[in-house]
Amino acid sequence: MMNTKIPILKLYNYLFVSIQWELDDQTALQFQESLLERIHETGASGVVIDLTSVDMIDSFIAKVLGDVISMSKMMGVKVVLTGIQPAVAITLVELGIHLQDVDTALDLEKGLEILQKGLGD
Repeated sequence: MMNTKIPILKLYNYLFVSIQWELDDQTALQFQESLLERIHETGASGVVIDLTSVDMIDSFIAKVLGDVISMSKMMGVKVVLTGIQPAVAITLVELGIHLQDVDTALDLEKGLEILQKGLGD
C-alpha cells in the first residue's frame, strides 16, 4: 500500500493534478480531501486532472473520481479530465460513472485550452 500524496500544483488561477500511479483506496480519499482543501484555499476557478499514467481503475477509485468532480463543481470549479486511457474509459462507463458536463481532452495542453475558453480567462 503506497501512501504518497498526489501533488496538486497551482498555475495562475488553476490547479493541476497529474496522477502518476495506480491509486489505492486510502490515497484516493486523501487526494479527494486535499484537492477540495486546495480549491478552498486558492480560490481556483479550474482544475485539470491528468490520468495519462493510469492504466486501469477499480469501482471504488472510479466512484471517488466521480465524487471529486461533483464536489469540485459544487464549489464553483470547472474540471477537465485529460489523458483517459481506453481501459479507464471502458471501466467508467461499465460502472455507470457518468461524467456528464465534464470536459475531457487527450492531453494537458488541450485541457488547459478548454479551461481558458470555458472560463473566459
